[in-house]
Amino acid sequence: MTIDIAELIASYEFGPQAGEDRPLFVAIAGGSGSGKTTIARSVVDLVGRDRVIYLQQDAYYRDQADLSLADRMKINYDHPDSIEMELMIEHLDALRAGETIERPVYDFATHTRTDSTYTLEPEPVVIVEGILLFVDPELRSRFDVRVYIDTEPDIRLIRRMRRDIVERGRTVESVIEQYTKTVRPMHYQFVEPSKRYADIIIPEGINAGAIGTVSSMIKHFLEK
Repeated sequence: MTIDIAELIASYEFGPQAGEDRPLFVAIAGGSGSGKTTIARSVVDLVGRDRVIYLQQDAYYRDQADLSLADRMKINYDHPDSIEMELMIEHLDALRAGETIERPVYDFATHTRTDSTYTLEPEPVVIVEGILLFVDPELRSRFDVRVYIDTEPDIRLIRRMRRDIVERGRTVESVIEQYTKTVRPMHYQFVEPSKRYADIIIPEGINAGAIGTVSSMIKHFLEK
């Protein structure tokens, strides 16, 4: 089926919470390695960094400073319980109310938060990216536009391996073990089923059309 992008953008009904001097909240979800981060950052660049807050759900992994490193490494980080949903919802509500937040800083090498936080001031648009954004009903309800990036499993695995080895200092063996034990099963238990809550499903991962569509929708909102 062919979709008229211009018509979609012009006719899209943003969530009831958006507008009237309140920010637009856009969620970009999808499996690990689906291209969420690349698409989200590209959209931020196109819309303008001076008008957008960019949040990653990964920053809200629970603080596990009370656990040993060995115990932290046993945690299933692809299960919804690994995310401090309550704090994330609290921060989104604060941004909606025009308040400043202190976003946690998570260290993937030590599997816990650092002592630092990152200060974020309110902006007209908030883009949030993560694998589990649509799983929790309370969190899901905070978003005005929900986008799901649908990418083939083999492509996602290759991207995840590159990212975790290069950016997070992981070994090939540890990445493969985590993928088979938690990433893949949790994807099919939680992530894949949650795409039914998406307003827009983008196939084939990263593509210029997807980036342009989401960017145009946000610009349309800002111009209203």
